Amino acid sequence: MMIEFERERATREALGSWMETLVSYVRSARPDLTNRQMALLMVVYLNPGPHTVRGLAARLGVSKPVVTRALNTLGALNYLRRQKDESDLRNIFVERTPQGRAFLDEFAGMIVKRADEHARAPARTTAE
Repeated sequence: MMIEFERERATREALGSWMETLVSYVRSARPDLTNRQMALLMVVYLNPGPHTVRGLAARLGVSKPVVTRALNTLGALNYLRRQKDESDLRNIFVERTPQGRAFLDEFAGMIVKRADEHARAPARTTAE
């Protein structure tokens, strides 16, 4: 019983914090990104490159056209850019941009702020 309560509390805390982050993001002036677009953006920014469309598709477990569609959106927002591999023109590298870094820094700030606020909030009982 106690283990189940602790698991429920941990789940509530994690999801509550994430929910508050998403609500904050929805209210911001930033464009809505799909989960795939956000995952792609984070993979590129949080992992060392070089990144290729083929490699990103394999990492995310999706097809190359899925990555290409996501890159179209992220490129239009100037969050990522494509660069041809001069040594092998079949390859396209996906590169970071300052605008993409700024977006993720702001998003990370939202996560930290909401997690801190959620952690300071009084504990709720399951009857609520």
